[in-house]
Parts: sequence; structure tokens; C-alpha cells
Amino acid sequence: MSALTLHTATLSSAGGRADNQDVCAWRDGCWVLADGLGGHAGGAVAARIAVDHILDALTGAPLPTGAALTRAITGAHQAIQDQQASDPRLERMRTTLVVLLSDGERALWAHVGDSRLYHFRGGRLCFQTADHSVPQVLARAGEIRPDEIRFHEDRNRLLRTLGNADTVRPTVLESPVALARGDVFLLCTDGFWEYVTEPEMEVTLAKSADPDTWLHTLAVRLLARAEPGNDNYTAAAVFVT
Repeated sequence: MSALTLHTATLSSAGGRADNQDVCAWRDGCWVLADGLGGHAGGAVAARIAVDHILDALTGAPLPTGAALTRAITGAHQAIQDQQASDPRLERMRTTLVVLLSDGERALWAHVGDSRLYHFRGGRLCFQTADHSVPQVLARAGEIRPDEIRFHEDRNRLLRTLGNADTVRPTVLESPVALARGDVFLLCTDGFWEYVTEPEMEVTLAKSADPDTWLHTLAVRLLARAEPGNDNYTAAAVFVT
């Protein structure tokens, strides 16, 4: 089978905050999104380090194995820790991370924290990552419904991030997924998915001919609901044609 074509659109906004600590970039079949955490603009530094490290480590090579993807994320984690050690002002900086890789025939992904990846096939949501957060644990245990994660009082309590003192533990797809024409991927920070539900993603996707239109439509819904001071929001959409 000949390689499929992947079309990309991105958006990123500070929202109601003074600074945007999200970072999103893509290059040669590698899409990376990070949501920085920490004061003194440290979150933006951590997010940029993570994104740059992943792009440098994984682009320009064949689709990696899950183990290679894990090593790249571990390297990004170490790079952030090295920067923390060299600049005490950044010792509390952290970042989430979500990565999508594709060679035009298969896709592989991984994440740390509560930035998400959604995979749509035939216009329907067929997969989404599970947050590394307290509310996600509660939902898995049946104590809250999955749709209650969005506005749970502990939603910002993350169990895994890059830059913490522990060894990073990314969740990596066990084996690549074969792409199909019409597949769509959405990578986004919590400031984005907080205000847009999964059914709404499906409905707007059915009415969108390209990734730019889809992201714009979702952003309109987000802004109609966002409260003053809302978080930074960032997303990348990838359409397989």
C-alpha cells in the first residue's frame, strides 16, 4: 500500500492567562505537544525542552519501536532535570507530553500527564489516552463517571509529569496501528479538552472538510464556554487522506 498523506493544523492560545506555557510542534511525521507547569515561566521552558528533544531524537528515522519512544521521552525528562539542576529558579518546572509518530502507513503514540491524544476512525472516536491524574484513577475505580473528570476538584493533581523527581513513566502504545484513509488524530492540552466534549468532537468532525476548519469550530465552542482566566489551550489535528 502506498503511503497515505497526513494534513496538519495547529492552534495555541494563552487563553485568559498572561503567558502561554504550552508548546506544540511537528516535523517529518512527528507531532509533539506539551503543557508546561511551574512558576517563573518555568513551565514554558520545560515544555520547550521536551518538544525540542523529542523532535531531535525521533525525526528523520524509521518509525521507532515503543522501547525507542520510551527512551526518547526518558531523555527529555533527563534534559529537563539537568536544566533544573543548573538554574534553581526552574527547579519546580514540569510538563505534560503527548507524542504522535507516523510513517504514512502506521502510527504510534505515547503520553505523560493529562494532555490527550484522540483517534477517530470512520468519524467515530475509537481511542483516547487515559490521563495520569487523580480524577482518572477515581474514574477507573468507578468512584466517578469518566465525564466527571473535566471539572473535578482534583483535576489538576497529576500523578506523572516530565521534570518531577521520580523516573518518568510514559504510557506508550504497545504496537503501531495501521492507518486507514479518513483517520483523524487530535492532540490537545487540558485547557482545550476541558471545554469540548468527545461527542462534540465527533459532530463537528463530520462537518469539517479539513483540520483547520475542525480546530476553528472546536475553538469557537471552547471560547463560548471558557470562564475568565481560563487556562492556555493548544491542539494539533492530523487528517489522514
